[in-house]
Amino acid sequence: MSRLRAFAGFWWDFVVGEDWTVAAGSLEWTCWQTAVHIGHDLLAYAGQLAAQPADAYLPIDLTVRPSASPAEALQVVTACGGLLSSALATATPALRAWHWGPCDPEGFAAMGVAETLLHTYDIAQGLSVDWLPPAPLSAAVLNRLLPTAPPGDPTQALLWSTGRGELNGLPRQTTWRWEAARPD
Repeated sequence: MSRLRAFAGFWWDFVVGEDWTVAAGSLEWTCWQTAVHIGHDLLAYAGQLAAQPADAYLPIDLTVRPSASPAEALQVVTACGGLLSSALATATPALRAWHWGPCDPEGFAAMGVAETLLHTYDIAQGLSVDWLPPAPLSAAVLNRLLPTAPPGDPTQALLWSTGRGELNGLPRQTTWRWEAARPD
């Protein structure tokens, strides 16, 4: 059993036969495209860690055949998550690779978790699945990438901080950026 499937609470297994051409929550992407995007980002973060570029992203992109089923797209996500996990397992804490500045392995791990949490939420919304990112993982992402997020429920703060919800009367976020770079 993959960690990614365990993380998603197995709900993906029950919706692979649904229509993944619907919009993923409030995104312009379909659920299928959003899943592929998760895989792309996980692969990109793994590549950054492996190559350790100091000033740019590697010129690579993930291409998934348009004929791939939702189940196959999710296998790609799982594979790319495994590649990121492997890259993180071999990275030393002193390693730095570019993500809008020098980023440490902890930052790449947090971004991988954030992309997976947030876009899994988007897909769940699109497929009418009642799912929220787990509070402990949301708190870890907030602590590392969005430390100025409002206090309170970490899941709701994460969704608000990334433009996916409202929070205690605060206006909905329309722009945001996490800070993963950590200078030496």
